[in-house]
Amino acid sequence: MTVPARAASKGRWLRIAIVVTAWAALVAAWLLYQRHTGLGTTATMQRLIDAARGNWWAVVAFLLVSLLRPLVLFPATLVTVAAGMLFGPIVGVAVAAAGANASAMVSFRVGYALTAAERPDAVSAVARWATRLRENTFEAVLLMRLLFLPYDLVNYGCGVLRVRAVPFITATALGSLPGTVAFVLAGASIDDLTEGFGGVDGATLAASVLLVVGGLVVSRLLRRRNAQRSGDPAVQ
Repeated sequence: MTVPARAASKGRWLRIAIVVTAWAALVAAWLLYQRHTGLGTTATMQRLIDAARGNWWAVVAFLLVSLLRPLVLFPATLVTVAAGMLFGPIVGVAVAAAGANASAMVSFRVGYALTAAERPDAVSAVARWATRLRENTFEAVLLMRLLFLPYDLVNYGCGVLRVRAVPFITATALGSLPGTVAFVLAGASIDDLTEGFGGVDGATLAASVLLVVGGLVVSRLLRRRNAQRSGDPAVQ
C-alpha cells in the first residue's frame, strides 16, 4: 500500500471511530435519561410536547429533536404525530416535512461516513438491488418511501451504499409526504399520546387512511413500471 493510500485508510478509520464514538455516547445518554425518568418512548414524547406547547421556541426544539431522533432510533411516526399536536394540520405538515427531510440527511450522512470510499461489494440479489438503487436512486427511494419501509433503515442503507444525495433527498421529500400529512392530521386531533388514537375524529382518520392507501397504490404502479423496464417478472 502506498503512503497516500495508507494515509487515506487511516483518515477513513479515524472518521469512522469518531462517528461511532459520538453515536454511542448519544445513545448512552438517551438510555440513561429514560432510566432516570422511568418513562417509556411515548411518555417521553408527550413530556416534550407538554413542555414545548405554546412556546415560541417550539419549532426550533422540534427540528432539533428531529435531527437527533435517527441517532437514537426514536420512532419517526411519534415525532410526526407530535408535529400535528403542537402546530396543527397546516403548519404541522410544513414543520414535520422539514424535520423528516433533515433527519433523513443525518442518518444518510452517518451511513455514508461509516463506509469506505469504495462502494461496498455484495452478492447475488443484494448486488443487483444495490446496483439498481445507485443507478435509479430517485425512483427506488420514492418507491421505498411510498411503501412505508422503515424510515431510518432506508436512510442508513442509502448512505452505506453511497447513493447520490440529491435524488435521495428529493425522492424522500416527495415519497414521505403522504405519510407525513396522514400522521400530522392524526396528531392534530388528539391531545395526549399516552391515551392512544381513540380520540381521532372520523374525518381525520378517513383522510389519513386515504393518503396512506394512495401512497401504496402509487408505489404499486411504480413497481410495475420498474418491473416492465427491467424485464423481471418476479417483482410484478
